[in-house]
Amino acid sequence: MYIMTTFISSNIGYPRIGKDREWKHALESYWRGDQTEEGLRKELQTIRLNHLQKQKELGIEHIPVGDFSFYDHMLDTAFMFNVIPKRFQSQSRSTLDTYFAMARGTEDAVAAEMTKWFNTNYHYIVPELDDIEPSLRANTPLNDYQEAKRECGIDGKPVIVGPITFLKLSKGKHADLLQEWLSTFIPLYQQVFSELAEAGARWIQVDEPILATNLSTAEWELIEACYTKLTEAVPEANLLLQTYFSDIPDYQRLIQLPVTGIGLDFVYGDNLSSIKKYGFPKDKTLAAGIINGRNVWQADLESKLAIIDELSSEIPEGNIWMQPSCSLLHVPVTKTSESKLDQTIYEALCFADEKLSEITTLVQASNHGKESVEDTIHDHKQALQNFLATQQFDEHTSVTASMPTRNLPFTQRRQEQETHLSLPILPTTTIGSLPQTDEVRSTRRKWRRKEITDSEYQSFIRDEIAKWINIQEELELDVLVHGEFERTDMVEYFGEKLNGFTVSEYGWVQSYGSRCVKPPLIVGNVEWTKEMTVREVVYAQSLTEKPVKGMLTGPVTIYNWSFAHEALSRDSVQNQIALALEKEVLTLEEAGISIIQVDEPALREGLPLDRNRWNAYFDAAVRAFRYATSSVQPGTQIHTHMCYSEFSDIYETIDALDADVISIETSRSHGELIQTFEENDYQKEIGLGVYDIHSHVYQVWKKLEQILNVRLIRLM
Repeated sequence: MYIMTTFISSNIGYPRIGKDREWKHALESYWRGDQTEEGLRKELQTIRLNHLQKQKELGIEHIPVGDFSFYDHMLDTAFMFNVIPKRFQSQSRSTLDTYFAMARGTEDAVAAEMTKWFNTNYHYIVPELDDIEPSLRANTPLNDYQEAKRECGIDGKPVIVGPITFLKLSKGKHADLLQEWLSTFIPLYQQVFSELAEAGARWIQVDEPILATNLSTAEWELIEACYTKLTEAVPEANLLLQTYFSDIPDYQRLIQLPVTGIGLDFVYGDNLSSIKKYGFPKDKTLAAGIINGRNVWQADLESKLAIIDELSSEIPEGNIWMQPSCSLLHVPVTKTSESKLDQTIYEALCFADEKLSEITTLVQASNHGKESVEDTIHDHKQALQNFLATQQFDEHTSVTASMPTRNLPFTQRRQEQETHLSLPILPTTTIGSLPQTDEVRSTRRKWRRKEITDSEYQSFIRDEIAKWINIQEELELDVLVHGEFERTDMVEYFGEKLNGFTVSEYGWVQSYGSRCVKPPLIVGNVEWTKEMTVREVVYAQSLTEKPVKGMLTGPVTIYNWSFAHEALSRDSVQNQIALALEKEVLTLEEAGISIIQVDEPALREGLPLDRNRWNAYFDAAVRAFRYATSSVQPGTQIHTHMCYSEFSDIYETIDALDADVISIETSRSHGELIQTFEENDYQKEIGLGVYDIHSHVYQVWKKLEQILNVRLIRLM
C-alpha cells in the first residue's frame, strides 16, 4: 500500500477550455469543416499537455490525467465502455464523429439527452443503457496516463467516473436494475484498473459524487459489494474514492469501503463534524477538499489551516492530501488576463490557477510552518479584508415573512388573460433568444470597442428585431419575441445593468460542449436603477398586433449563475435580485407589455444533494420568484421557462411558483416529463418545448401527438 510521508498537494480536475478558450475554438473549427480530425487531435493534445505542465509548474504533486475531454466526461465514459445507442452506430462515420454525433445529433439520429451535473451549471450527456453490449473499446485513462508520463514526465493520477455514479446517472427502460448492470460493468472497471496499476499508476481517482446523495440501504449494499469485488480483483491498485459537492449522509458506511483513500468536500456540507464524531480509518488517505472549487473568491487561508489542524488531530500524520473541493472545471482558468476590474475586486479573485497556488501555500505552511509563507498569507488576508470592507450589503427592508401572492388566483387570472390576449387554444411561441449570428457578435464587439456609435449600434439592433418580428409573423407564431440581440448572455447581460454586479473580461466557464458562459460577480447591494429591457421589447411590440413577450432572467437563476462571496447570505442576495427584477417587470407592464417571461432554468441547480435540505432551498426560491412577479395585474400573463431538469421530484415547487405558463424542455429529454403531468393535476398552462435548440439538426419529437393529447385532456 502506498503511504504518504508529508502533506501533499493534489488536484481533482482542471478546466478544459484554456486561458483564451482555445479548446472551444478548436472544436468549433472542426465542426465547421475548417479543421481535419488529425489537426483537431493534435491541437487538443497541445492544450491538454499545456494544462498538465502548468499544474506541475504550480507545484501540484498529484496531477489528474483523464479529466480532459473532447466534449464531456460522462460521454467519454460511455464511449469508452461502448455504451453507444444503435442510432449512432454507422459504418460511414469516423470514431470521433460518432462520439460527437451522440452529443450533437445527426440528420437521422436525435442527440442523447443532456442534463445538469448535480447542482452545477455544467451539463453532461446522459448515457443510454437500452440495447447495448458494453465492452472496453479503449483504456483511455491508461492512454492519458502514459501520455503525461511520456510527454511531460508527470506520473499523474488517472481519473474515471465511478461505476455507481455512471450507472445511477444513466437512463433506459432497465436503468433501475443497478445490480444487473454492475455485474456487467465491474469486470470492465477491473480491467481498466488492472492495466493502470500494471503501467505504474500510484493512485486512481474514482469519482463517485453520487455517494453524497440519499441512497437506500439496498443501494449501499450494492456499493459495498461493488468495491469489494474491484479491490479484491485488483489489490495492487490504490483507489481514491472521490466525492464532492456536499457531505456524505452515510458517512459511516463510506469510510468502511475497501479503498485506499477517500476524497471529501470540506467546503460544502459538514464532513468535518462526521470525522470528529465517527473518526477516519487510520489505514486510509484523506484527500481533503479544502479550497472552494466552485467559487472565484480568495480563501481565508488561516481558517483553512485551522481546519487542517483539526483534521490532523483525527488522522495519522502523512495521510492527508490538500486539494480543491471539486474539479476546477466550474471556475475560470486564470485572473491574470483581467485588466479592467477594480483593483480591490481583482486582488480578491481566485480562479483555477490561483486556487492551485492556494493549495501549495497551505501545504507549505503545514509542512514547514506558517512563517515559511507568512507574507503570502498576510497579503491574502489583506486582499480579502479590503474586498469585504468595500462590499456594501444589507438585508432588504422590503422583505417580509409572508409569501408574496398575486391579486387573484390562477383560475380567475386565466379568464382575464384569455379575454385580454385572445390566443388560440394551442398557442405557439419560442423561448426567447434568437440566433446570435456572426454579424450580431461582430457588431457588438465593434460597439464595445467604440468603433461604431451608440446610435449606429441601436439602429442595427432595431433592424434585427424588425427582421425577426417579420419572420415570426410569416411563420404564424402566436406570441412573438424580440430576439435578445442586444444581450451577450441571459445572466451576464443583467449583471451589466444592475448595481451590485460587475463583469469580468475573460472569466469563462464551460456550460455544455463548447458553450462557455461568463458568470458576473456579485460585489454589493443589488439594485435596479433604470430600465434594462423595455426599449427593445416595446419597439418590437410597435411592429406587430400580436403580443410580444418581455424577457427577463429570474432571481434564482441569476444568483446560481453568478459568483457571490461565501460570506453573503444566499437568501438575502436572491431577494435583492428579485426586488430589483420586480421593478423591471412593473416597468414592462406599464409600457403595455402583457406577457412577461421570467426564466428560471437554474431553479434546481442550487439544490442541496441531501434531500433533507431541500425544503428550505425551495421555499427561498419560490419566495424570490414571487417577489419578482406577484405585483402585476391579473390580466398580465407571467411565463417561466425551465430546461434539462428532473421535474417529478420538484413538481410541487413548480406549481408553487404560481406562474401562469411554464415552458419546459421536452425534446432532448425525449418527453419523459409527460408522466409527471399525467400523475399530477397541474391546472396552469404548459408550454412544451418540442425542438432541441442545442442541436444543429432539426428533429421533430415523435411523441408530440401524445403531449398534445395530454394538453387537450387538461382543457376538457
